[in-house]
Amino acid sequence: MKNINEIINLPISVLVFSAEWCKPCKILKPIVEELSDELKDKIPIIKLDVDENSDIAAQLGVRNVPTILFFKNGEVVDKMVGANTKSNLESKINSLI
Repeated sequence: MKNINEIINLPISVLVFSAEWCKPCKILKPIVEELSDELKDKIPIIKLDVDENSDIAAQLGVRNVPTILFFKNGEVVDKMVGANTKSNLESKINSLI
């Protein structure tokens, strides 16, 4: 994986913060993996464990999991907290592309 700053500063990127102990994260995990696979040529979707990346989570103001941050040109342009549907995530990502 690239340096996290390189990912954030891409024209468009998505960071997904989750944790192994989080039940909503377990629900979201297959959705994120599917979208990541489907959109791999269009947009990077990076999954980070909040416990292993607490410094990054703190820098970005992540207080709950799952949290999905949507970046455009290095700026957070939107955020989703909690489990969500594939169609909602796909719609949000497509609005960035």
